[in-house]
Amino acid sequence: MSAEPRINDRIRVPEVRLVGPSGEQVGIVPLAKALELAQEYDLDLVEVAATARPPVCKLMDYGKFKYESAMKAREARKNQAHTVIKEMKLRPKIDPHDYDTKKGHVVRFLKQGDKVKITIMFRGREQSRPELGFRLLQRLASDVEDLGFIESNPKQDGRNMIMVLGPHKKKTEAMAEAREAQAARKAERQGSATDDAVQAESADEVAEAPAEAQSETPSEA
Repeated sequence: MSAEPRINDRIRVPEVRLVGPSGEQVGIVPLAKALELAQEYDLDLVEVAATARPPVCKLMDYGKFKYESAMKAREARKNQAHTVIKEMKLRPKIDPHDYDTKKGHVVRFLKQGDKVKITIMFRGREQSRPELGFRLLQRLASDVEDLGFIESNPKQDGRNMIMVLGPHKKKTEAMAEAREAQAARKAERQGSATDDAVQAESADEVAEAPAEAQSETPSEA
């Protein structure tokens, strides 16, 4: 069944409850009268409540209505926050440099509003020392506590230990801040380009000034 409403001559009822272009209630009128008014206003007669008795119809520019509805739906999808879980894997005896690198990734993910699944991978004899992984996870959670919180406490899963960090900031907030920062960087680049152009123009004027002065100086006899 089509989701499109019936419009104009596709409406097949003897009378309708008519709503005017500005939302005003016209009342129950014969279908022929409603179509006549639609033609008079150069608008469409659109059935907006087919199950009502009689059906409710409105006078509107249906093409414009469909376009605006599509734009609103597109904007809603654009701003929709999708739950994303990133994953970061570490070893129990990770060296300081690698730890800082991994932590940097976790910080970036949390700033973006994403959850992060931290996996400690045990190998060989490391499996008998689960406290190493637990302490590492606690350390990481403490290092990023300004950006995220422990959503799922560390737990053993076979040879791995897993913890999930959740961001303090909502995904929609992170997306909005990212767009604002991008707009600010764009404006800054445009401002810098304008300043460079002005400086270049000033330099050209200074370079041309001596030549003009020389051409105005009378030649000696």
